[in-house]
Amino acid sequence: MERNELYPIFLKVSQLNILIVGGGNVGLEKLTFMLKSSPHAQVEMVAPEFLDDTLQLAKKHQVKITKDVYRKSYLDGRHMVIATTDKVEVNEQVYYDCRERNILVNVADNPPFCDFYMGGIVTKGNVKVAISTNGKSPTTAKRLRQFFEDVIPENIDDLVKNLNEFRKTIKGDFEEKVETLNEFTKGLVGKKEK
Repeated sequence: MERNELYPIFLKVSQLNILIVGGGNVGLEKLTFMLKSSPHAQVEMVAPEFLDDTLQLAKKHQVKITKDVYRKSYLDGRHMVIATTDKVEVNEQVYYDCRERNILVNVADNPPFCDFYMGGIVTKGNVKVAISTNGKSPTTAKRLRQFFEDVIPENIDDLVKNLNEFRKTIKGDFEEKVETLNEFTKGLVGKKEK
């Protein structure tokens, strides 16, 4: 069986400098996805034209809009770039320019030109679950996201906050605290029947 070897991380995109190249439907989709998860993300979009929906969303979230064609200079100071244009040659140029500068890059719908994928995300308060299909099936990630939205209880955030307070009261070294929390929370997840 093929194995997904991606390493999942949760980025504080409100502290990063992000560029989205492209102002069409795919650019809007990527911006919407990011802002839904991280409404304070620091984003600039560059494209010769933008959809009205993109401009409205950008205004609501202080996303900088730059009406221009892509230039390498737009990468200055960036931590992460997402290329979403309908021009393959532009997207690939963005990829090569980013690789040259060690900037993380995602070229939409082109897995070989991606350092990361934007998978499905479920958020309930402080709990966030990310789903990846290794870039193979965004539709499967979407269906899994819908499943987890249904099965993760609405009060999960209360549980997380209460466990955080409980954690502060536990005495002992790190290993003892982990053991206590593991014992306390083992009933949260049912065991598989064999």
